Amino acid sequence: MKAVAYSKPLPADDPASLQDITLDRPVATGHDLLVRVEAVSVNPVDTKLRRNATPPEGSPRVLGFDAAGVVEAVGPDVTLFRPGDAVFYAGSIDRPGTNAEYHLVDERIVGRKPASLDFAEAAALPLTSITAWEMLFDRLGIARTGAAGGEEGKSLLVVGGAGGVGSMAVQLARRLTGLTVIATASRPETEAWVRELGAHHVVNHHGSIPDQVRALGIEGVDYIFSTTATDRHFAGLAEIVAPQGHIGLIDDPEPIDVRLLKRKSVALHWELMFTRPVFRTADMIAQHRLLTEVSALVDDGTLRTTLTGTLGRIDAATLRRAHALIESGTARGKLVLAGF
Repeated sequence: MKAVAYSKPLPADDPASLQDITLDRPVATGHDLLVRVEAVSVNPVDTKLRRNATPPEGSPRVLGFDAAGVVEAVGPDVTLFRPGDAVFYAGSIDRPGTNAEYHLVDERIVGRKPASLDFAEAAALPLTSITAWEMLFDRLGIARTGAAGGEEGKSLLVVGGAGGVGSMAVQLARRLTGLTVIATASRPETEAWVRELGAHHVVNHHGSIPDQVRALGIEGVDYIFSTTATDRHFAGLAEIVAPQGHIGLIDDPEPIDVRLLKRKSVALHWELMFTRPVFRTADMIAQHRLLTEVSALVDDGTLRTTLTGTLGRIDAATLRRAHALIESGTARGKLVLAGF
C-alpha cells in the first residue's frame, strides 16, 4: 500500500522530510478496524513529531491522526462496526498514522462519519472535536445547557479561537452551553471566522487580554481554554481568571508560574486526547460515544465542519506543503488532503 513517512527530523521544506513509501497492508486483529483511508487532515502534533521525534533506526514513521474512510475488514472482537461502514476518527499517537492507504484503529475511538459531510469535510473534525469536547466537558467540567447548575451568566475565553481546536471549542461552547464565549484572534479574517462560528466577543491576543476583556464589562472569566502560546499569555490569564475559576491548556509551554493561581484558588487542567487510547483507560469507549454525538450534531445542523482548504491528494509533496502552512502559524480552521 502507499504511505508517507519520515526517517529523521528535518525542516518541512526539505524534500527528505516526508517521503512516499510502500508498506505491506496491515491485518485487523482484536478490536481493530482496517480502514481504507479516503481523506486526512493535518494537525500541529504531526509537525511537532516530524521536527522533534527520531523514529527507530531503519523504521520510517507514518504520521497522521485524523482520518475519514471506509471499514475494509474487522478484527474478531469488533462489535461496533462492519465492513462498508463510513467512519471518522483521530487514531492514537502510539500507533502508525493515517497517512497511508489502509490504517488500523481500535473501534472504541471511532465514530460513524456524518452522513451530511463528504470524506474531506469529515476528516477535519475528529482530533479537534475530541480535544475541545474533553477539555470543556471532562476537564473543565462545564455543564451543558439544561443540565443542573447551568453556565448562564458565566464566561469562557478561548485563546487561539481561529485554530483547529479553538474553532471547535467556540462552536461547542456557543451551541451546547449558556456561556458567554470570548475568543482571541489577531487578523480581520480570523476575527470574522470566530464570530461566524459563534463567538460573542473577540479580543486580540497581541494586545493586553485582561484590559480588552474588562472593556467588555467582564471583570473575571470563569473558564479559560488556552490552545497556544500559554507561556506568553499566562500572567495575563492568571490576572483575568475569576476567583475559583479554571484554566485549561493543550500546548507545550515553556515553564509557567502556577503560583500565580494560588490566591484565587484557580484550578489548572491539562488535556491530551491521546490519553485514553494510549493508556487503554477503562472509559476509552467514551471517544466512540463522543464522536457519535458530534456526528449527530453535524447532521442536525448544530455543528459545522471546520475545513478551510483541501490541498490535494495524500502524498509527500502535498503533506510537506501542509506541514509548512501549519508551522507558519497562520492556518485558519483545518487543512485536508483527499485521495491517493
